[in-house]
Amino acid sequence: MIEVTIQAVRIDISSNTPVVLLQEVEGKNRSLPIFIGEMEASAINITVNNIEPPRPLTHDLFNNLLQSLRSKLSYVEITELKDRIYFAEIHIKNPEDSEITISARPSDAIAIGLRAGVPIYVSDDLMEKEGIEVNLVAGDDDEDADQILDEFSEFLDNIKPDDFL
Repeated sequence: MIEVTIQAVRIDISSNTPVVLLQEVEGKNRSLPIFIGEMEASAINITVNNIEPPRPLTHDLFNNLLQSLRSKLSYVEITELKDRIYFAEIHIKNPEDSEITISARPSDAIAIGLRAGVPIYVSDDLMEKEGIEVNLVAGDDDEDADQILDEFSEFLDNIKPDDFL
């Protein structure tokens, strides 16, 4: 498994669809873009931007339910791409210390994992097949860093769902 962070949540201009970009923490600087729904993008953005909603969101409710059952979220994993649909799993430790695995949509798994503060992983095989290597290493001057950020922003702005067919 490869640990990832949320690099960005953007709107694909051509399809007007939100996309979450997962960036591997260590390794080859690969990213995995996943198209998601608007509500899930909003839930992820709320957590990424440290916004405390006035009432619990659905993802908070899930974590609160786990806590009340004395269970603990261990991690989430984006596991595979099948027929152009991404799949994920939520891994939970119950009070007896055994693990329960629940299938989930990646966007929900990411939002739940972020709210719980647990690691988010992508399977090795999935990252190998679908990961996009992005060179984010900059030189010592700010001009190089700005150029890399501009190229990365352009990449995000031009990515389309059809790119993953």
